[in-house]
Amino acid sequence: MGTTGDTDVAAMARRALAEVGAVFDEFDPAGADALCEEVIGAGRIALHGVGREGLMMRALTMRLMHLGFDAHVVGEMTTPPVGPGDLLLVSAGPGSFSTVLALMGVARDAGARTVVVTAQPDGGAAREADAVIHLPAQTMASDSGPDTSLLPMGSLYEAAQLVLFDLVSIMLRDRTHQAPEVMRGRHTNLE
Repeated sequence: MGTTGDTDVAAMARRALAEVGAVFDEFDPAGADALCEEVIGAGRIALHGVGREGLMMRALTMRLMHLGFDAHVVGEMTTPPVGPGDLLLVSAGPGSFSTVLALMGVARDAGARTVVVTAQPDGGAAREADAVIHLPAQTMASDSGPDTSLLPMGSLYEAAQLVLFDLVSIMLRDRTHQAPEVMRGRHTNLE
């Protein structure tokens, strides 16, 4: 069971899950605490990422909405402006993207705080951010060599993001004293 042709899917899954687990063996839990504090301390929260990182940021936006935070995806036509007391939370796994840097500049000029989640804490986005959450996972910028992840391109980083963001959601739920049923009550009924 779990094999397709000469591929053992179950063995591949165990290896992929072990790789994600290894990221969290290296992750400083203070980063999760810092992310919680940034979210709790913010008025509006705008989130952005490119490509698959952007999908993980959308997933976090949804969880923040389920928690009752005023959270929005950058680029959606209903996203309000940010200003003093607000937060721009971005992802730049490989260290920097031109769009991320541009949005950080706009948010900073408007008086909002900027936080970057990245695998490269010395990258361009990290140098511009008010706070850096270092997620030490392989990205597309570092996906070659003998220790390359089984997961293609930047997938290890993105998988670790999804796990981190759901763990942070649990931490936020606990810190804001919400029952899971309260979160569930904010889930859309238009599906």
